[in-house]
Amino acid sequence: MGRAFEYRRAAKEKRWDKMSKLFPKLAKAITMAAKEGGDDPAMNATLRTAIQNAKAQNMPKDNIENAIKRATSKDVENFTEVNYEGKGPHGVLVYVECATDNTTRTVANVKSYFNKAGGSVVPNGSLEFMFNRKAVFRIEENLDAIDVEELEFELIDAGLEEIVKEDDNITVYGDYTSFGTLQTALEEKNIEVAKANLQRIPTSSVEFTEEQLVDIEKMLDKIEDDDDIQQVFTNIA
Repeated sequence: MGRAFEYRRAAKEKRWDKMSKLFPKLAKAITMAAKEGGDDPAMNATLRTAIQNAKAQNMPKDNIENAIKRATSKDVENFTEVNYEGKGPHGVLVYVECATDNTTRTVANVKSYFNKAGGSVVPNGSLEFMFNRKAVFRIEENLDAIDVEELEFELIDAGLEEIVKEDDNITVYGDYTSFGTLQTALEEKNIEVAKANLQRIPTSSVEFTEEQLVDIEKMLDKIEDDDDIQQVFTNIA
């Protein structure tokens, strides 16, 4: 896969190791889920997923519980989910998902990150066809006990599109509209999911040189460090 791939992987791992930034984003997702669908994980699949993802990142139990409690607080912010699309250095395509209590601040910040990197924000919808929105479930435990072919057959009716097994994980893919049915099917089979979310997967990926990736990663670091940014997707191979 080459040095460019190794650089990309190392840079991505470094970004996600920034717990001071990651935990508030996870907490925000939990609070939003609890406020929208109730504070009982057993009755709120979105909250269950948010908690599950937080645990996968070793977020302390107290932080998770506080995030849930915040949903019922009179002082809790009203977050709005907004998306921005842009072209960064060397033509990289970037899709940014945000949760913010101040859209004016957020759009100004996002535009500045792109502009300073020599890129620009494009009108919403411009890149929609360049990314497929998918429900993605990552399984990391008890892999030897899972018959992938059997699981694939059992999940078809739940909306499965593809299942991929690697040495250290099994990844289940489905259309984003099948997130709930796939989650329920996996839970009914007592399969522990390490992480579950909705991802925007590029329809066509692009290889960039190591030098180009340095410029791109600098911009992505700026974007992902912003507290209002929840997820960032690119067409990097």
